[in-house]
Amino acid sequence: MLTLQPDAPAPLVSQIVDGLRRLIAEQTLRPGAKLPSIRAFAAAHAVSVFTVVEAYDRLVAQGWLVSRANAGFFVKRRADEPAPAGEAPRADLRFDARWYLQHIFENRHLALKPGCGWLPGDWLFEDGVRRSLRHLASDGAELGGYGLPHGHMALRLLIAEALAEQQIAAGAEQVLLTQGSSQALDLVARQLLKAGDAVLVDDPGYPNLMFMLRFLGARVIGVPRTPGGYDLAALEALLVEHRPKAFFTQPRLQSPTNSVTPVAQLFRVLQLAGQHDLTLVENDLYVDLDTEHRPSLASLDQLQRVIYIGSYSKTISPNIRVGYLVARPDLLDDLAQLKMLSGLTSSDLTERLAFGALSEGRWRKHLKSLRERLAQAHDAVARRLTGSGFELYSEPKAGMYLWARHPDLTDSAELSQQAVAAGMMLGPGHLFLVEPRPTGWLRFNVAFSDDERVHRFLDEQIRLQAQRAAA
Repeated sequence: MLTLQPDAPAPLVSQIVDGLRRLIAEQTLRPGAKLPSIRAFAAAHAVSVFTVVEAYDRLVAQGWLVSRANAGFFVKRRADEPAPAGEAPRADLRFDARWYLQHIFENRHLALKPGCGWLPGDWLFEDGVRRSLRHLASDGAELGGYGLPHGHMALRLLIAEALAEQQIAAGAEQVLLTQGSSQALDLVARQLLKAGDAVLVDDPGYPNLMFMLRFLGARVIGVPRTPGGYDLAALEALLVEHRPKAFFTQPRLQSPTNSVTPVAQLFRVLQLAGQHDLTLVENDLYVDLDTEHRPSLASLDQLQRVIYIGSYSKTISPNIRVGYLVARPDLLDDLAQLKMLSGLTSSDLTERLAFGALSEGRWRKHLKSLRERLAQAHDAVARRLTGSGFELYSEPKAGMYLWARHPDLTDSAELSQQAVAAGMMLGPGHLFLVEPRPTGWLRFNVAFSDDERVHRFLDEQIRLQAQRAAA
């Protein structure tokens, strides 16, 4: 029915996709027909199971196949073709960005949280915050009134010094303090975009950002990530087709994939931005977790086309809600005005707390210890996952996440629902996709994933799926 040619120029994944599309179009595979299981197809055609997973996932995304939990892959029925009697329609996916925003904090009570987006309290700089709080209380600091529109000056100066270490030349007057990176992203989005504008984001990427942009009425378009950074050919095509106003991106230790964009690609992205009059919004949330000194878009561009965003939520504490954005002076003034219109000032008290924690002698030691701890967790979790047959997307051994999938676990949404019943929060992959679709990818937070109970659950689900496939 389908013949693959391993020596042909076309990749095997593309051959499978094109071949099955042809068979479906020709009605050789009719609507509702069940395809061979992933393992059966791989064995029949002498290809990797991951090759088949990728091909099936693409066909689902393109609307040719549908994935049914615990049942397999089926040719998708046309909208105008009635379903056979007795066949119930499959419920829509509900793990989307809106669901994530509404429910992520409700699930904090779960005993196991390998899919969460924060670090354990004892990994953060809570001692530094406590010392800063005690100092602030004893110093007789004024606690009434509002803060400054741009934020606490001492902290802005400290951030400017830290930026200089990252080869970003920006004075304190170019730093705007915000309530975490979320407010920074929101301010930039509202400043740059209006309803109907096209905007690019990483795909997979940050669910809250996608929801925020759609709430503003923007047309959200995904730029595919690869283990080696961006799909530059896709980016160029999207720029020509959609003429977007901005590209919100995370080149370093990107969530959820944890991939790192090489410097040659950064130069090319900047070149394309100049050619297409594109503003780049660089969310460098994990810069302090990186074990290597790498160039950023902002350091290569010096804030001509780049707006740079950072936060202390992943290193000090998410509870104090201190982030910042950095931009050229004219744009920063507009963003500061928008900040005042939407929420007056940010909290001077929390900004002082952050400054106290950052300016004490233990801060750099804390960062060094945190990076080492994350590297150890990466090693341990990666070994455990690969030992169970998982494929890892990228493994820089830094940052918070591993993006992984298993050939027997093809629907991470269904798996996540089962995990909740077992007292566990997973990170289902389609939550992070611009256009949610069934996928086997999962985001693992390495700080919470080195727990034998997590892996016992995953191994049990793999065993059950293998039994169903063999039945």
